[in-house]
Amino acid sequence: MNKEELLKKYEATSNEKAKDVFFSPGRINVIGEHTDYNGGHVFPAAISLGVYGVYGPRDDKKVRLYSGNVDGDIVEFDIDDTNVEKDEDRFWANYFKGMITYLREKYDGIDHGFNLYIEANLPSGSGLSSSAAIEMLMGIILKDEFNLDVDRVSLAKMGQRTENEFVGLNSGIMDQFACIMGKKDSAIFLDCNTLKYEYLPLALGDYEIIIMATNNPHTLADSAYNDRVAECGRALKKLQQKLDIKALGELDNDTFDEYSYLINDETEIKRARHAVSENQRTLRATQAMKDGDLEKLGRLINASHESLHYDYEVTGKELDTLAEASWKQPGVLGARMIGGGFGGSAIAIVKKSEAENFKKNVGKIYRDAVGYDASFYDAEIVDGTKRI
Repeated sequence: MNKEELLKKYEATSNEKAKDVFFSPGRINVIGEHTDYNGGHVFPAAISLGVYGVYGPRDDKKVRLYSGNVDGDIVEFDIDDTNVEKDEDRFWANYFKGMITYLREKYDGIDHGFNLYIEANLPSGSGLSSSAAIEMLMGIILKDEFNLDVDRVSLAKMGQRTENEFVGLNSGIMDQFACIMGKKDSAIFLDCNTLKYEYLPLALGDYEIIIMATNNPHTLADSAYNDRVAECGRALKKLQQKLDIKALGELDNDTFDEYSYLINDETEIKRARHAVSENQRTLRATQAMKDGDLEKLGRLINASHESLHYDYEVTGKELDTLAEASWKQPGVLGARMIGGGFGGSAIAIVKKSEAENFKKNVGKIYRDAVGYDASFYDAEIVDGTKRI
């Protein structure tokens, strides 16, 4: 989006000049799905689709949020207001409000309100972390504009707290970490148990990552996401009868196999088996990236989708159609669903010379199977949340 256009839109909605413009990216995850809250590894990257925020200070205590996407919605509240917005039309404001609430708990400097014009080119409900992008946008704006002594990892933790405690989704830290810690042309190999991380170049050579949006929006807080978290938690508790572990991500496949009898529940075994095997796949996939073995990376990505389908059961017709159609196309190394599931998006690693045919062919298969169109985006890997 053009910065000058954003400034004009702010001026039109606030009748004053803006001070600063910020951008917060969405994210993709190459591999490592539903492993973050299980203490495993993930391999995400920040993308060029995201959320823009145009900021202007006020001399009172009012916060005025203007959405350029939600039918020009305006949400206003006092900066001291810590109540969760229950109204469905105002619910999107909770991702801002939670960050304001938790930052004000720790820092005294946030002493006046502000106007914020928000516009996203990240499809809502696409599984590309629009909520985390919003949280990190608010975090960086408050850090910069109020000169807060807070680091980016701490802001990611506050974003997770906003999801868990303010919004009510028991998610891990991957989305916020990827949005705020992203690095151009690199993915982040993150241990969600320790928050140790390293950047690895996304060196795909003749290949590119294509995002495929189902256009069937998911709302994770209203889905079975929290059920999956609980099922994994119950499995972990049973394994802890014999194993000195704090998270499923500490197990390898062989150890899990030996002790799975402790779980003795079909559903919980499947959920935990995915968490363990997906973590192991992520370790192997990142090593394949380091080795330049893109074909192995692609096979592991395909295996990730199968595990999410059969063991975690979070795919559904739309995501399965996209992944399975992708596997049959020439020049495709791998494809899988990303994000929480139950709709949202998938990714495919596709030879650049085959990209347009790929979109055409998969798009037709999807429309014939599902009855409406998927959307395709070329992923540019960018830096994390920043002032622009």
